[in-house]
Amino acid sequence: MLHALGLPHRGDRAIYARRVGSRGIQRVDELIGRRIKERIPAVYLTGETWFAGLPFQVDRRALIPRSPIAELIERRFAPWIDPRGVRRILDIGTGSGCIAVACAKALPRARVDAVDISPEALEVAAINVRRHRVGSRVSLVRSDHFSALSGERYDIIVANPPYVGRREMSGLPPEYRHEPRLALAAGRDGLDSVRVILREAGEHLRARGLLIVEVGNTETAVRRAFRHLPFLWLEFERGGGGVFLLTADQLR
Repeated sequence: MLHALGLPHRGDRAIYARRVGSRGIQRVDELIGRRIKERIPAVYLTGETWFAGLPFQVDRRALIPRSPIAELIERRFAPWIDPRGVRRILDIGTGSGCIAVACAKALPRARVDAVDISPEALEVAAINVRRHRVGSRVSLVRSDHFSALSGERYDIIVANPPYVGRREMSGLPPEYRHEPRLALAAGRDGLDSVRVILREAGEHLRARGLLIVEVGNTETAVRRAFRHLPFLWLEFERGGGGVFLLTADQLR
């Protein structure tokens, strides 16, 4: 409603006492009608969403930002690492660029490599990098996981990769059909991307580096498939889960 009426999201409560004219009501009704009839996610209708306290442009070329990893970024990854020492970050599967841009804003001394296999998603990420004026520190790279990053090492590798299995994919609500399948589907058991990350991340982490990965509903499958790894499963004040942390030593 605020978007349709051209009102700020962060306005004071006085906004709710304002009268809405017939044209405004029509604009609101049209948006809500599409949300109901076409099952289009709200942020694809407005073209904007918020992540880690920052506004981002988003459309069907990229996954909708909704990762609980936002809380870690807001805390600058403390207490798991000293933020003052973070110089290089890798964001795997950057999509809209929300994680990469938020990291650059939270850690102004760090340089961020934001990779994605999708050129369309990188186009959206480029818009958000320009919007937040972090182009001097955020590099967008087309890469299948680590394939274009030979020899590069990072203090933090963070990833929100595809993790939806074949059976779950077929049963998702219609809203998900509007998102890029490439950003969701990860093979039969949902672990195709996670396997690559766990296999190769150790070669790209610095000595005291961190690997942080969101695997969502495949948490149980990850635990079973990698019983030998001492995952730390993180908890979040605002909800969400399925995010693990491993240190470089644990991963190796």
